[in-house]
Amino acid sequence: MTPNNLPRFNRLSAANTTPKTKQAGTYKEFDATELYCPRCKRPVPVRKRLLLVLPEGDKYIYLCAFCLETVGTKIDRYVKPVSVII
Repeated sequence: MTPNNLPRFNRLSAANTTPKTKQAGTYKEFDATELYCPRCKRPVPVRKRLLLVLPEGDKYIYLCAFCLETVGTKIDRYVKPVSVII
């Protein structure tokens, strides 16, 4: 085949392609559904319980659904600070 007989391919340059946009939704916080329990020695479903209300957010503990051992903690941070009017 000679160069004149070769099929022509559309060549896309980087300038002609549309850039991929960032993902619209991003995860800001997660809630655990299963965590490892040292007493049960396996991953178990957990229960989330409010422990403290702090100025920077609410502190939760995760409890094993079977033996009620504490398996983790989490602080939910507020988006804007809460102002108390007395």
